[in-house]
This record gives sequence, structure tokens and C-alpha cells, in this order.
Amino acid sequence: MSQPAETTPVPVVAGIDVATAAVRVVCVDAGGRTLATGGAPLPAPVRGPGGHSEQDARAWWPAAAAALRQATAALPGGGREVVAVATSATSGTLVLADTAGEPVAPALMYDDRRAADLNAAAQRLGAGRWRSTGLSVGPTAALGRLVWSLREAGADAARTRTVLHTPDLLGWRLTGGPVATDWSHALKTGYDPAAGEWATEVFEALDVPPELLPEVRAPGAEVGRVSAAAAAETGLPEGCPVRLGMTDGCAGQLATGAVRPGQFVGVLGTTYVLKGVTAELVTDPAGSFYSHRHPDGWWLPGGASSTGGEALADTPAERLPALDAEAAARGPARGVSYPLRREGERFPFVSGEARGFTLGGPADEVERHRAALEGVAFLERLALETVEGLGVRVEGPLYAAGGGSRSALWTRVRATVLGRPLQVTEGAETAVGAALLAASGGLHPDLTSAAAAMVGKGRLVEPVAAERDALEESYARFTGELRARGWLTTP
Repeated sequence: MSQPAETTPVPVVAGIDVATAAVRVVCVDAGGRTLATGGAPLPAPVRGPGGHSEQDARAWWPAAAAALRQATAALPGGGREVVAVATSATSGTLVLADTAGEPVAPALMYDDRRAADLNAAAQRLGAGRWRSTGLSVGPTAALGRLVWSLREAGADAARTRTVLHTPDLLGWRLTGGPVATDWSHALKTGYDPAAGEWATEVFEALDVPPELLPEVRAPGAEVGRVSAAAAAETGLPEGCPVRLGMTDGCAGQLATGAVRPGQFVGVLGTTYVLKGVTAELVTDPAGSFYSHRHPDGWWLPGGASSTGGEALADTPAERLPALDAEAAARGPARGVSYPLRREGERFPFVSGEARGFTLGGPADEVERHRAALEGVAFLERLALETVEGLGVRVEGPLYAAGGGSRSALWTRVRATVLGRPLQVTEGAETAVGAALLAASGGLHPDLTSAAAAMVGKGRLVEPVAAERDALEESYARFTGELRARGWLTTP
């Protein structure tokens, strides 16, 4: 009796997300269906005085390999159907490595502030370049941390042969040799995406040898193939193309489907982030947002507020559904809240003096909850008005992602305050964005076509006409108070 012919598995791509506490892998097919996932924990960063934030970079590859093994083992073909893989990670995390790609020191995390003075020097040294590209070298920029690491290495500096961002190290392990980095992860390390070069004059002034800096290529570009050793560790097929990813924020945006000029996404997580796509580079004189380069040549402007979902941090999670229901029944709040829980705002305006406030004290817990939801929505509207004031075109519905978008009430409030629908994309996670980049040039010709084929349309949430006037009045009070306190100076 003849044996049935072995079926050819459906081709899939794998996206790797290296977050602060864990690695997650998602395998999706050409139509965007998730066929398998995997995950593995990472050691918590070691944080200490002076803004120190470190992690053992030697843990990245074992965790990524374990997550890949879990995902590929769950695929119908055991992993042999994976046709490309790409990695996304936190923006600005880096480590010095030797000629074998082995870390020679702990990785300095994206939020490490120990090189703030060196970053200030880098800002002065490259002021003209940064101004023309709309960038600024902030206290946590990777550029200063690279300089700090080299100086700290001292006598061991001779062992250092390269600087690796998180995906660069994983790319080395996957292919068996050094790989180029992408222009997204390289941005905060001192790469100029407009000129297509490293800021050499800054590095020369700070005594950084140019040979330490890797080649930079576009996200989605193929930079190698999975080696036999990596295939044995991960379940990926030997020879599988390894493609470049983007930072976690950019990958999360791609996963929503907001990939064409005019499309913007509001990500409501712990903080609120607005990101979008423009055909041309747009710079903000106030420095409240900056742009990554789009894989297809456009630009990805974005900014992050100092508040967002954390406005509800004092409310137990199990209490939120009941508060949403009561607040929805009651309607718009009578008071106005700016739910800032820390000092200073960075977007949609920049002010170190900004503090949270409430106008017209809330009558009870429900009123306070509703006012907090509206306050974040007011910030979102101000953010959109800020980018539009710089000549940016924002078209159609605003894409919505992040944990806050799971609240039906909050999403309706946001849509009503904005006066435009919100399109909520389900499953818009960083690993999916990395998978889209893995599919670019393989399963699909480029990122734009990959997103069109692989990202679902989601659900559309319309404004509530009956609440529009009340929220319009509250928004005027909100912005008026920001101006009265001297924090908001734009028209």
C-alpha cells in the first residue's frame, strides 16, 4: 500500500521581540495568521544609583533560542516552513563585544543615564547635524553610553572590536558571523538617517574609533543565513534568510498597519505615543518628536507623552470594568484633569515645569476616573494638532493600539475628543511588526505590501455625537489652563 505524499507546509516568517524582561517569538503566514508562538524570560535589569541600568547580554541568545525552539516545534512542519526571521528590541540598548561577538561588559540598557554629560557634549558637537534631521541627543541616548563604555573599559579596551545593539548580537548568533545593523536601532547611537551616515565628526571629537561602528542597512534587508549550529539550537531551517528589524516602538507601529504617508497610530500603553508616516522629513523646532526612517524610504515621526495609561495606576485592575461602565452611563466629566504623575512633559509640548492638575474637583471615584480618561484623550488631540501645525497630513481614522485601547469607553472618548474614528488593530504587538519586516522582500515585495496583506482591518470606533459639545468645552479649558501656566506656548 502506497504512503500518502508529504504535504508542503505553508511558508511562514518569524518575528523576535527582545523586551526588557522576556523574549517573544511569533510565527505568521503570508496572510497574517499566527501559527505559533514562543517565549522565554530574561534576567531583570540591574538598576542602581546615578541612573545605572544594566543587563547581562549573554542571556539574550539562550532566551531567543529557547523561544524560537518553542515556536518552531509548534509549527506543522516543525520549523522547516520558516522562510525568514527578523528581530526587534528596545531602542538604544547596546553592548561592547570582541572579535567573536562575545560581550566584554554588561549591556547598557535603553534607560541608562550614566552618560548624560557625554550626550550633552555630543549634542553640542553635532548641533547643526541634529538640527537638520530633527534629532536631539537626550540624556539616555546610546551615543554617550558607547563613549562611556569605551572609556570605562580602560586597559580592556583592546578586546573591544565592535558595538552591538541587541538584534546585532542575535544576528551574529543566527548567522555565525557579524551582520550589519539597521538604521532604526542605530538612530540613538549616532546614525544620521537623512545623510545615510554615522555622525563621524561627533565620534572623532569623542575619540570613538570608526572601525567600531557597524555597517548600516535598511530594515528588512537580508544580512545573512541561519547557520547549521543556529538551526540545531532554534529549529529554524539551515539557510533561512535573516533580515533586519526595527526598534520596538517602530515595530509596534508597523503591526497596526499604519505604514503609508498620512496614517498615524496612537499607542496608549503606560505612556501615550503618537507615531505616523510622512513622505518627507518633518522637524519640530520644539524638539517634542523626531523621525525614524521608514523601510520603504519615507519617514516615521513620533513622540511620547509623560503620561498615558499610568494615569489609572492607583486603580486596581479588577475595578476598571465597573468604573468604565459607571462612567459611560454618567457621561462627560464636569471637571478637567491633566493626569500627569511625574515632573515634566515631553510631548505634545516640552516643559520641565509641567505638573498634573484638576479643575473642578471630582465629586467621586467615577468622576475622577472619567476625567482621567478624558485628560489623556485631550493630550492625544493636542498631539495631533501639534503635528498638523507643522504641516503634517493626518488622514482617515487614527489607528489605535496598546493596552488602553482594550477599554471600549476610553476608545469612544478618544474618538469623540478627536472628532474622528479610531481603528483598533487586534494583536498589534512588537513581534508581529518584526515578522512583517521578515516578510518584506520574501513573502511580499516590500513592507507596505506586507502590511496590506498581513494586518487585519480591526474594528472601527466612531465618535459619540451627543458628547461632542461637552468634551469640546472641556478641551478648551484644558488647553487654556496649559497656556495660563506657561507650559503650552504654541497657538
